[in-house]
Amino acid sequence: MTSPWDDAGGLTRDAFLGGRLRLDQPRRGYRAGIDPVLLAAFVPARAGDSVLELGCGGGAALLCLGARVGGLDLTGVEIQPHYAELARGNAALNGIAARIVTADLRALPPDLRQRRFDHVIANPPFFDRRQGTAARDSGRDTALAGDTPLADWIAAGSRRLAPRGWMTVIQRADRLADLLTPMAGDLGSIVVRPLCPRAGRDATLVVVQGRKGGRAPLRLAAPLILHYGPTHGQDAEDYTPKVYSALRCGEKLP
Repeated sequence: MTSPWDDAGGLTRDAFLGGRLRLDQPRRGYRAGIDPVLLAAFVPARAGDSVLELGCGGGAALLCLGARVGGLDLTGVEIQPHYAELARGNAALNGIAARIVTADLRALPPDLRQRRFDHVIANPPFFDRRQGTAARDSGRDTALAGDTPLADWIAAGSRRLAPRGWMTVIQRADRLADLLTPMAGDLGSIVVRPLCPRAGRDATLVVVQGRKGGRAPLRLAAPLILHYGPTHGQDAEDYTPKVYSALRCGEKLP
């Protein structure tokens, strides 16, 4: 039987969280890096909470969160059927209960439109489809750019939040304005956390959180430094302790 991943060179099985989590990923195409792991580490979820991930791909962020916090009600939405099926398989592989829905976040099925979640998380495409050229692999192109504006991601997420619920998004730092404009209209108590590759370097990523019904003023949090030293000077990991604990031990980030 032909697999949808045959043209992508098959699948690899990769370890996350120091081996606590295993994920099947296409050898060629979109492969999860540290971004979804960091996203999951920032989510302030507790046992019993409900979580919705928009654009869950193969399930990296959703399942990293499920591995860190037990007893969560997990739901993922993914527009690409092959990746949605991959996320279902990865959830089963790790023994984590999660419902994966194949749908466009702009046209969710009726039962999801009737639900409210304690947390909505998203790792939207980092690039604007109006700029640059498309990737050769369609799955990778959708993950990296896609055709859904960031404002639509925020609108879909905020509508699904329960009162006092949190939306947590990771995005490139140069698209911060594209995030803040729609978030400020729908959410409050917004916190921006810059992620800097090294001390003294500009932030390349930001994690932005907003609360449904929050009233606190916007807060720019202290930056999280990802790596030691001014340059990568050795053939080994050089993550700072907090980042290492999140990536390899599944610890939460503040």
